[in-house]
Formats: sequence, C-alpha cells, structure tokens
Amino acid sequence: MKPHSPIKALIQRALEDLRLRTSRPDALSLLAVLSVIAGLLTGLVIVSFRLLIETVQGLALPDGLPGNYEGLPVSVRIALPVAGALLIALVFRIWAKGEHTVGVLHVMERLTYKQGHLPLRGLIMQYAGAALAILSGQSHGREGPSIHLGAATGSLLGQRLGLPNNTVRTLVACGTAAGIGASFNTPLAGVIFALEVVMMEYTLASFLPVTLAAVSATAVSRMVFGGGAVFSVPSFPLTTLLELPYVMLLGVATGFVAFAFINLARISASAGQHMPFWTRLLLAGSITGILAVFAPQIMGLGYDTSSNVLNSNIGLTLLLMIFGAKLVATACSVGLGMPAGLIGPTFFIGACFGGIMGMLAQPVFPELSSSPGMYALIGMGAMMGATLQAPLAALTAVFELTSNPNVILPGMLAIVTAELTTRQLLGQRSIYRTLMRLRGMDYRYNPMVQALRRVGVANIMNRNVKCSTQVVTSEQAASLTEPGTEWIVIEESTPAVILPVTDLANFMAKNESPESSTIDLVEIPAKRLQVGFIDLRAAVDSAREQFQQENVEALCIRGITAPGSTRIYGVLTRQHFKNLYSV
Repeated sequence: MKPHSPIKALIQRALEDLRLRTSRPDALSLLAVLSVIAGLLTGLVIVSFRLLIETVQGLALPDGLPGNYEGLPVSVRIALPVAGALLIALVFRIWAKGEHTVGVLHVMERLTYKQGHLPLRGLIMQYAGAALAILSGQSHGREGPSIHLGAATGSLLGQRLGLPNNTVRTLVACGTAAGIGASFNTPLAGVIFALEVVMMEYTLASFLPVTLAAVSATAVSRMVFGGGAVFSVPSFPLTTLLELPYVMLLGVATGFVAFAFINLARISASAGQHMPFWTRLLLAGSITGILAVFAPQIMGLGYDTSSNVLNSNIGLTLLLMIFGAKLVATACSVGLGMPAGLIGPTFFIGACFGGIMGMLAQPVFPELSSSPGMYALIGMGAMMGATLQAPLAALTAVFELTSNPNVILPGMLAIVTAELTTRQLLGQRSIYRTLMRLRGMDYRYNPMVQALRRVGVANIMNRNVKCSTQVVTSEQAASLTEPGTEWIVIEESTPAVILPVTDLANFMAKNESPESSTIDLVEIPAKRLQVGFIDLRAAVDSAREQFQQENVEALCIRGITAPGSTRIYGVLTRQHFKNLYSV
C-alpha cells in the first residue's frame, strides 16, 4: 500500500460525505463555509482585476489620473479603442475556441442550460478581455466582468470539489454577489442582484450563503481599497414633496431612455450576428473612438465624470453631448459583443439624464426644485432598474454608492415608474433577456423548476442497493437478500435493469438449490425495471427531464470514485419521484 493512500482515502470519504450532504436544500452550515471560501477567493480575483486596471491607467494616462482619457490627444482617443478592439479579438482568437460570450449573459446562459458550470477558459477570457476593453477606453464598466469572474470562481470551486449541481448553482450566486460587492463596495446590492436577476428567487437557503460571500469579498476589497463610498456627493434632500410629480415624470422619461438603449443594443446585436468576431469588435471600437472626439468623457469607467454630474459641475450643453454619446457607444458595444459590463454605464447614462432633467426644472420652478445632482442620483437608479429590470438592486446600489439616505423615497418612486414604463407600457424585456432571446435562448422564472434545482438527486435516492453480475451463485444470491437491501442493480444486462430484492428472495424460497448452483437474475420471475444512469451531482430537475426523455422506469445514480472508476450510490424510481413531487 502506498504511504499516502490512507490520507487519500480519508479525503475521498470526506469529499463523498460533503457531496451527499450538500445535495440537500437545507445544508446551511456547509453552504456557509463554502460561501465564505468562494467570497474570499472572489475578493482576491476582483482585487487583482481592479489593481491591474488602476495601476496601468495611473501609469499610462495624463497626470497619472485613472480615467483621465480627456487629457489624451484626439488622435489617441480615436486610435486607442480601435487598437484595443483588435487586441481583444486576437486574445479571443487564441483562447475562445468559438465561444465568445462572456459577462452576465454568459452566467445566465450557463445557469439555464449548463447547471451553472462555468469553464476556466471563460474566466481567463473575461479577465483579459475586460481589462483590455477598459484600459483601451471602451465605453463599459467593470461590474459585469466582476459578476462573471465571481460566478466562475464559485462555480469552479464547486466543480473542483465535485459538488452536486444544486450547490454549484448556489456558489454561482455567491460569486455573483461577491463580485459586485468587491467591485463596487456594495455588498447588499450584490446580494439583491444575485437573487433578483441571476437566481430570480428569494429563499433562506440561498440568502444566507450569498450574504456571507458578499461580506467576505467586500471585506477583502476594503482591506486594499478602503471602505469609502464610490461617489462623494453632498447629502442633498428633496426640497419639497411637491417635487414628487416631477420625479415621476423623470421615471417615465427614463423608462423611454432605457427602452431606446435596449433596442439599440438589440439592433446592434442583430446586425453583428453574421459578422466575424474581430469585425464586430473593430466596429464597436471605431464607434467609441469617433464619439470620443466630441465627448472624451465616455471613455473608460467614467466614475470621475459621474461624480462631476452628481456634484453639478457640468453644464447642460456638454451634458447633453455626453449623454447621447455614452448611450450610443455603450449600446453598440454591448450589442456587438465587447467583453465588458453595462451596469456602470447605465449609472452614467442615468446620472446624465437625471442631471439634464434637474437643470431643465430649475428655471421653471427655481424655489421648488432640488439640486440637479439629486435628480442625477435618482436617474442613476431609474436607468439601472429599467434596463436590467432589477428595481430593488438598483435602489440599494444607489444608496450604497453614495451613502445618501435621502435618495430612498424619490428613488423608489422613480425606479418603479421607470420600470413600469419600460415593461408594461412599452412591453420591453430586460436587456439580458432581450439579448438571450436574440440568440435563441431564454431565461424564465418557473417555480417548479427552481424548486427542483435546489435539491440534488443524491438527497432523494434510495441508497439500499447492491450491484451484481447477471449470473450469481446461490451463496452470492443469499448475500444479496440480506436485510437492508431493497434493489439489485444488474450492470451487465442490456439494457440495464434493477429488480426488487423481495422477488429474488421469493424465488430462492420456492427453489431451494445447492450453494454451488447458479441463478440468472435476468431470467428468474421478477418485476424488473429498465433504468438509465444519472450523475451523482445532478439536480432533481435533471432527473425529471431524463424520465421524460428516455422513458425509463428508474435511474441509477452513478458517481466517479477515482479516474476511470465509477460507483452506483443509489436508485430513484419514477414512482418514488412522482410520490415526492406529484409531477
């Protein structure tokens, strides 16, 4: 025996126990530990991502100021996004292998169609592609990439440990919340976004681990970057409640802006569907470069410009130019597949539009209107809420980004009004669902499917099984019928079948034979069930789909115990499944 085999065996048993226990939907203590690990790992990834961007920007941009793209010569502002687009296309050509989708859209797609299994290749492409996009001045943010990086980190942790898919999905949500918390310093908004947009459910089993992950990642980020709010703005309140009708008007108008933004992204995506990937990126970079000639503030993350808008430091004419250029550049870049995020840009666009509405109100109601900065703050939340159709996440994010509690009341009104306008009046889905449907996919909330995905098949399988060859001796048959066994799995038969132990026991009782005689388990009178095989990590929803597609009477739950070696852990009959879930 090898010296380390007892340790390896102990680790293998511990992992096996972990996989079985986390197949339950209420394994909160284990999920808590795993979520903290996922949060810490995500925090480290996001910190390195932010440090890379801020360090390079500080070294390369004028005056050493991150985000100071305005200080670049006009020729550089045109060439930089184009060169960056070509470099991203080269990186993706090397790594992508035909799969170019990254970001929040990729996370949602993998949750819907791949049980939350995100590949390492996608994480690397998102990290490198988003860094290059932001550094080259593309009109994007880092929050979308941070979501992908966090979700992939959580998913890879679950995959590496061989955890069931229901737990991997929870770890994806943990990584999502952790990514937003660490990137934006907004842990609560991260939790709400993960549950409201990505998981589309609020349950105790998901809320607790997701919260722990967000706290862990944000703590790591604050150790490096500090705990201050992203935007430093005065704590301005509404001047009077008589402004609320105008706040509603801002919400309605923002709903139309969000509608235009989503549809411009959809048109860009539709136009780029038949273009080579490098052509799409080159077009997106060229659009940004041309618009940056007139409004260089749209380049990069734009936090400095957003801060100036919130502090009313930009005039109306320039603000209109920045607003229009940012909306067009971002929508086209998103639609054409630039690998960076749109959450930050929705804040930017909303802040500009809110500031414009605030400036327009002042000459008409000079004594009743609040500061344009207040309307910019309200517009940030309204634009994010209407575009992503995530009202609670938008409100929470605006509050955490500015630490201004006065925004809550008018923000709630504007966000709800904007979303009602976009969704109900204009019939527009969120930008993520719109782009997914354009690719022939969808992301819907189905309560039954969601409930089945929270449970692993290992949690409901019958473990009282023994595996056997097709032909056994009487002595072997006697051992198969020992108390505690309910099903016998005959692995050699084609197709594979299982039979109840009681049928074998009845046969042996009626047909006494010497111990050396043989019994063919496929030939004896018994109620044999034709079976399929399903992975130990699968969720109950996968079992439901397999029952429907393969028309088998039972499923054998099979897991890998070592490279090239598998084991049957239990069986799940169709009747038992129906008794549990009435489907």
